Amino acid sequence: MSLFPMFVKLTARPCVVVGAGNIAESKIESLLLAEANVTVIAPEALPRVRAWADGGEIRWIEREYREGDLAGAFLCVAATATPSVNRAVFAEASEHGVLCNAVDDPPFCDFYFPSVVRRGELQIAISTAGESPALAQRLRKEINAQLPQDAGEWLMELGRLRREVCAAEPIGDERKLLLHELATREVCGFDQCPSRMRARQHAREHGFAATNEVLK
Repeated sequence: MSLFPMFVKLTARPCVVVGAGNIAESKIESLLLAEANVTVIAPEALPRVRAWADGGEIRWIEREYREGDLAGAFLCVAATATPSVNRAVFAEASEHGVLCNAVDDPPFCDFYFPSVVRRGELQIAISTAGESPALAQRLRKEINAQLPQDAGEWLMELGRLRREVCAAEPIGDERKLLLHELATREVCGFDQCPSRMRARQHAREHGFAATNEVLK
């Protein structure tokens, strides 16, 4: 089965996690990092999950899952230690068009949680479509070891410079080539940053007078 890779905005979207143990904890954390509106359904919970509930970061319904608990959900995670419960969650999700991940049960998943390397806004996600999470984790560690720790800060400055260029130069091949060139350079926030000076030079060469004003 071919998967479609994408990054989804979950801010304020209702997401349900059934289970609050070791299997569920990391999934809840991932949803919180994405600023989702998380509801957890479980009779018991690990201390960290309880702390999230006590702090108002999640809503915890302290009981077993019941049919109908997914009403209004955008996506859900079935993360109990009981396969029959997880599959019941998946069945309800499928009936109502709710995306579902039944942890460690690939045939009952609409999506998978990838292994992720993060540097600020930079995310590199790795998926094996559930075939080998261990391989995905190994690759994540290898990429994490090679990726500079300041890559997120560099991306932030590159994003600022890109917005400045796009605000001043018309869409076209020349702008596209410049942006690709800048993505290979060091970028900083200083006025005399070599990449900013290169953008000014490009503006002079191609007659974009407004660019010089934006990039000052």
